[in-house]
Amino acid sequence: MTNSHPYGMDMQGDSIWRNLTHRCAIQENWGSKMLQNVAKQLEVYKPWNMEEKLEESCHDIVSDAPNNAPVGLRDNSNSFDKSCARKAAVLICIFEGHEGELRVILTKRSTKLSSHPGDVALPGGKMEEGDADDTETALREASEEIGLDPSLIQVVAHLEPFFSKNQLRVVPVVGLLDNIGNFKPSINIDEVDAIFSVPLEMFLKLDYYRYEERECKGLKYVLHLFDFESDQGTFLIWGLTASILIKIASIIYQRPPSFKELPDFQQVQRYC
Repeated sequence: MTNSHPYGMDMQGDSIWRNLTHRCAIQENWGSKMLQNVAKQLEVYKPWNMEEKLEESCHDIVSDAPNNAPVGLRDNSNSFDKSCARKAAVLICIFEGHEGELRVILTKRSTKLSSHPGDVALPGGKMEEGDADDTETALREASEEIGLDPSLIQVVAHLEPFFSKNQLRVVPVVGLLDNIGNFKPSINIDEVDAIFSVPLEMFLKLDYYRYEERECKGLKYVLHLFDFESDQGTFLIWGLTASILIKIASIIYQRPPSFKELPDFQQVQRYC
């Protein structure tokens, strides 16, 4: 992606990112009481640490992941070395809705794209050479795709990496948006067809949920699917995006989903 915005937004090269990375400490008197509580809760969240192992080499596989790591990483199989995966980051942008509920911003990818056309996704994309870290990648991509000003976002946490079917390592960056009214969407029509928000808690509720059984090299897993109806139409939230949102909703609301958590692609991707 380039640094020029299709609606004339001046990205100013590297200067727009100055002092924006690693802003993980919540500012005093920032945001509503609800968002402050979410920030404090996420600041103490410690994902199981696979990063150091991923950076060591393209030959060693994690064999000492803790018990809460995905099942496929708790052994010594060498079918796919995740340290060699391409890197990407997505922004889980959470804000407080008009009824006091937590909501998250999602996009519908352009049907003109060659990769995952028309799919619902979190703002984000592949890491570029000039990106300092995952935070910078997620904020840059959100700015380019939907015109979200990075200065509006308070980054409070990173989740552990997720892996896509095409061997892309995706780090979810959790950011809070203090006032949704300050966000003036400017959609990059080459990449995004629509922008909308959903209640975060829906990813723990059976009402919105269904699944499909899949198989990869003899291993069975489920594909999570959530149907969301809005004034803009019906959106299907599935796959990697659904898995990430189930995870962050479980952390914030401190409870598991009401539906049975069957193994998904994250548990079998090591072998696929």
